[in-house]
Amino acid sequence: MPKKNMIVGQSGGPTAVINASLCGVIREGLSNKDKIGKVYGMVHGIEGFLEGRYMDLGEELGREELEKLRLTPAAYLGSCRYKLPEELSSEVYGQMFEKFEELDIGYFFYIGGNDSMDTVSKLSRYAAEIGSAICFVGIPKTIDNDLILTDHTPGFGSAARYVASTVREVVLDSSVYQQKSVTIVEVMGRHTGWLTAASVLARKYEADNPALIYLPERAFSLDGFARDIERELARRRCVVACVSEGIADLESTFICEYGEKELSAGLDTFGHKMLTGCSKILERFVKSRFGVKVRSVELNVSQRCSGMLASLTDIQEAEKAGRMGVIYALDGKSGVMVAFSRKQQSDAYELEYCAVDVNKVCNQEKTVPLSWISQAGNDVGEEYVAYALPLIQGAAAPPMKNGIPEYLYRKQIFPSDV
Repeated sequence: MPKKNMIVGQSGGPTAVINASLCGVIREGLSNKDKIGKVYGMVHGIEGFLEGRYMDLGEELGREELEKLRLTPAAYLGSCRYKLPEELSSEVYGQMFEKFEELDIGYFFYIGGNDSMDTVSKLSRYAAEIGSAICFVGIPKTIDNDLILTDHTPGFGSAARYVASTVREVVLDSSVYQQKSVTIVEVMGRHTGWLTAASVLARKYEADNPALIYLPERAFSLDGFARDIERELARRRCVVACVSEGIADLESTFICEYGEKELSAGLDTFGHKMLTGCSKILERFVKSRFGVKVRSVELNVSQRCSGMLASLTDIQEAEKAGRMGVIYALDGKSGVMVAFSRKQQSDAYELEYCAVDVNKVCNQEKTVPLSWISQAGNDVGEEYVAYALPLIQGAAAPPMKNGIPEYLYRKQIFPSDV
């Protein structure tokens, strides 16, 4: 059987370990020289590829660069938020497959979240329609941990470690003064609270701060929030509350939309509301209601770009996911996503890898089980702690230079990238 080339791209929001998955794809591709020729990388995902932007990763990255890549946060190849047309009859698909043919592509890998799996689904279905033998495989990533049919996603463990560590430091900082105070920490999470729930890991003992945790899975009300704050201020000097950016009321109105027009949510290219500012709204609410010192903290992009707090477990699993994607493709699997399955029969944390139908994954969201959230919607139970703790274990040691991490940067080889 003649050798075919492979191509890999990254899409959606970056994570601390998305490059570890890229590293796994590249390493596994290069180790199968009898079956795979060139290992190409799409620059800025399928959007860049449609414009002719790609690079030969085998020539560009040696052993030393690959090890740096494994520990570098963000997306080395560059990302995009490009949505393929719903109609497979669109000329875009023909254009893409012409480019695949020009490069003699036999294997396509896309590292991303829900919308990226939608891309893999569409391309694999178009390939089936035209009788193309190209194998399309999705490699999961998302700090939101909201992909279904997998125990968790690469990127979540590192982001959860960052949230838990940062919230613990915020708790320490907020407790240094005598006067009553409230600190509101806003964590990423549009419709699911997996990441915000990680703030529970910051507690050192029962009833420690953060005293209150609110996830989008349960409806939020200002009256209930006020009662919670009043109760907690009656028994402690400082109160730390963690909230998901996507908390909403019973009418599904986001709390961030309660503010002035300039604070309301806009839309991204996929039609998702871009949420920010709910902590500021809650800060003003608490200040006017209770008259105490209030501070809001939005963790924002740091949750996904902190390589220094990346979980070693997360890095190792992300790289293995990339390797498994290549193994599945070489085995002829297409239209699949690499998934994680946690062994239930073992006391120790163990993981198995499998390929699941990407068509069953895309355009759905996995939410935190309601049984893991208090009935009042203001706390998270021990079930979550048992689930998340194994995923944040171990620390990476990126190479350092002049006191700061020496991450791998992609050479700016295209004028439009500069």
